[in-house]
Amino acid sequence: MARTRSRRKPLPETPVKATIESLAHDGRGVAHVDGKVVFIDEALPGEDVEFVYTEIRKDYAEGRVSTLLSRSDIRADALCPHYGVCGGCSFQHVASSEQLRVKQDLLVEQFKRIGKIAIPEIWEPLAGPHWGYRRKARMGVKYVAKKDRVLVGFRERRHPYLAEIDSCIVMHPLVGTQLLALGELIAGLTIKDKIPQIEVAIGDEQCVLSIRVLEPPTDEDQARMRAFGHEHNMSLCLQSKGPDTIVPLTGEPEIIPTYALPDQGIEFKFRPAMFTQVNYEINRQMINRVIETLDLDENDTVLDLFCGLGNFTLPIAKKAGSVVGIEGDLPLVNHAKANALHNNIHNVEFYAADLSKDISDYPWANRKYNKIMLDPSRAGASEVLHHFKKWQPEQIIYVSCNPSTLARDAGILVNELGYTLIKAGVMDMFPQTGHVESIALFAKK
Repeated sequence: MARTRSRRKPLPETPVKATIESLAHDGRGVAHVDGKVVFIDEALPGEDVEFVYTEIRKDYAEGRVSTLLSRSDIRADALCPHYGVCGGCSFQHVASSEQLRVKQDLLVEQFKRIGKIAIPEIWEPLAGPHWGYRRKARMGVKYVAKKDRVLVGFRERRHPYLAEIDSCIVMHPLVGTQLLALGELIAGLTIKDKIPQIEVAIGDEQCVLSIRVLEPPTDEDQARMRAFGHEHNMSLCLQSKGPDTIVPLTGEPEIIPTYALPDQGIEFKFRPAMFTQVNYEINRQMINRVIETLDLDENDTVLDLFCGLGNFTLPIAKKAGSVVGIEGDLPLVNHAKANALHNNIHNVEFYAADLSKDISDYPWANRKYNKIMLDPSRAGASEVLHHFKKWQPEQIIYVSCNPSTLARDAGILVNELGYTLIKAGVMDMFPQTGHVESIALFAKK
């Protein structure tokens, strides 16, 4: 007997009134309707709105504003014509000058609610450019046969479909202004329906676009791409499988992007698909803050966990006696070693290790470190924190791209391991989006 699929009840079409009480961590307004929490896109605290439901679940619901009945003082008119459709941004309705304050309030709330601790001192937020800052991105590509058009850009908000956009004003203009041109380029290729994504990597002077191809392009296709790259000052590469398969077009030189830290006299080389910070201005300010806060000298032995290609490790090594960097991605570790040599820095060691697993047998894990730096992924660093009992660092500085896991880990450091939270704050790494980059300093009691 065939099973019938269960059908969801249709969503109510009539708009519902609500007063927005607070903001969720992703920037959506929070209201309560009929005893159920509702997360509403583009709604701000204190506003009265009419909204329509976009999703109703057992424990919560989601919606979007249909009519703004009262307007918050911090509300702004979005500059991008695609805002609300494209899912790349979620904060353009908040005045740029207010976004950091909103995110700072979110950080304070997360520390209280999740970590069960108050932040004793708030760092002055680090601010930079509000637009055109993004230098790394993975853009989707989709050939739409009905429109005979190739879309290039980002997913629709809360949908898997690619948004129909012609520009992106948070992307660096070298790429953000060329989405239509990229779509037209791909539409003219024989493999226009065999290209799912483009990896963008923009260095200080170089722009590399790695085009994922499910079938090899023809010689004519490569000629078209080569001409496009020369015209727009980009290096177009082909990616047939994983990141290690990225190669230049036939006959083109391999371009290795770089970014510099002028205050430290350091230059990093990186491969296009490798993780680097998206916002170079904030990255430089963030590194300066870490260096100043750690107050390093030749007597310091520093452990840098989740070190990537050495973004913090090498600047720290310029000041400290010795530094050990740990990263789970072996290609990044090898690149970090190469960057140390490139910068003539020799008091640093790099090792590959999965920091979510037991690391007690590694020789580096059985040394002493008086200061620890960590910059984990969104998942945080809870698994490695119990090793701090062995290391007993005097200072811990923690950079995070997810305030909820930072708050959780701060609770572990303070409430379980006996550290004192000295200060914390936010950094404007991702303006116009709900992402919050934050930093916290802990000291041994």
